[in-house]
Amino acid sequence: MTTKTPAEIRAFRRDNPKMRERDIASQLGISEAELVAAEVGLTATRISPEPARLLAHAESFGEIMALSRNESAVHEKIGIFENIKNGKKAAIVLGENIDLRIFPSRWVHAFAVTKTDDEGHEKLSLQYFDASGVAVFKLHWRPKSNVEAYRAFVEAHKLDDDSQTIETGEIKAHDADHARDPQTVDVELLRDRWTALTDTHQFFGMLNDLKVHRQTAISTVGDDYAFRLADDAVAAMLHGASKIEDLPIMVFVSNNGIVQIHSGPVKKIVEMGPWINVMDPTFHLHLRRDHIAETWLVRKPTSDGHVTSVEAFNAAGEMIIQFFGKRLEGYAERPVWRDLAESLPRHSETAAA
Repeated sequence: MTTKTPAEIRAFRRDNPKMRERDIASQLGISEAELVAAEVGLTATRISPEPARLLAHAESFGEIMALSRNESAVHEKIGIFENIKNGKKAAIVLGENIDLRIFPSRWVHAFAVTKTDDEGHEKLSLQYFDASGVAVFKLHWRPKSNVEAYRAFVEAHKLDDDSQTIETGEIKAHDADHARDPQTVDVELLRDRWTALTDTHQFFGMLNDLKVHRQTAISTVGDDYAFRLADDAVAAMLHGASKIEDLPIMVFVSNNGIVQIHSGPVKKIVEMGPWINVMDPTFHLHLRRDHIAETWLVRKPTSDGHVTSVEAFNAAGEMIIQFFGKRLEGYAERPVWRDLAESLPRHSETAAA
């Protein structure tokens, strides 16, 4: 729990009205969930964190903005919830614009937040956090969103708990016991298992079975399956994709409790300082290029031929963002995507030195 009192947190926030919430939390040395909790009874209401309850109501919300992020990438999709499949261990949303993979056990704290902007307009959101207080998922209401559905949901799922503090703790990564040292990897076994893949969804299971960290597996399997790209490869890929007509790509951003996916073209690419942004009508991406320590082109065998991804990792070896060419199950990868990915500049060890 933070050493800052709720009153101290609110005072700092009042004194810094233009500062972003994540920056306020960082400045105070608290989690973002603790920052929101300090407003319970004022601008925030505690609600059930269970994704099943959210998904049971989500279609009634109408058009909303769904936001998932990690430390280096923010993924925003505007659309409606549809094709929802609830589950205890995992839930899926397979809408045209809202496409999610949800891990319910990681959703621990939740709040309904009501604020007023400088012009007096009400801003409504639902915000979900993991056990460490890090944001997992947020829903922001837009002009076309159903406000009455929001109020009905909050009323149905609000908690009696009106405390302004929360308990947070460290979370052990699911792959904390996976090998990171390339010297400890049985490369021959890794290559045998990699070659035997028939579906990209088997990749995660392969890593768990072998207890090998993802970045370590990619960096040791061999150039025929993965090779390192230049540091600016992601920017080059986004700019390249934006210039190709009818090239739908898939953009995956994940955190401890969710994976959010964009499937479609990217068109308006804007660079601002360390950020590279996609600013399209129903998809916004904000990516910190300076957080990317390594980028890899990865080939995974499937029953439809190999599938190519571009994957960016931070200095700790954790994946920031992942890109594929959009394809339908049972069909081969689009040659135009593969050509774009394979044309990206490769990493030069001599240049890096």
